[in-house]
Amino acid sequence: MELKLAIITVSDTRDFETDTAGAALKELAARKGWEVVSHAIVADERPAIESALITACDDEHADIVLTCGGTGFSLRDVTPEATRAVCEREAPGIAEAIRARSLEVTGRAMLSRAVAGLRGESVIINFPGSEKAVREAWGFVADQFEHAIKMLHGAGHQDTLDVR
Repeated sequence: MELKLAIITVSDTRDFETDTAGAALKELAARKGWEVVSHAIVADERPAIESALITACDDEHADIVLTCGGTGFSLRDVTPEATRAVCEREAPGIAEAIRARSLEVTGRAMLSRAVAGLRGESVIINFPGSEKAVREAWGFVADQFEHAIKMLHGAGHQDTLDVR
């Protein structure tokens, strides 16, 4: 199954040359044979993040929208709030799985406020901002993306493989 992904890096300081987390996601998606339909870098501002999320879901029809950054405790970290604002339903198990597995790597994972949710036929997932953490988070959840999209598009459990 070929998926369409959108990547949104949330940062006041990154550009395309210094966005190693976004570049890592592009590389990881390519390894799976998935298409990256867009890669945007937006400021740590709720309206900018919300607009980028809506564009990725509604206009670019991305199956999976991955954000990088803005999920910590800084006053500028508002990615979870922007994500909740545009989602119609939450998908808490995804962020919980990333946090649980990340706690095996570092205790600081408990400081993540990342969320995941559904907008239309898109899944939005907040990833961390560092390249190392993005690669780890991808490894924890990417193998469930195809099944998630099949279910979101109306396939029943009997129509999908049980991938664990």
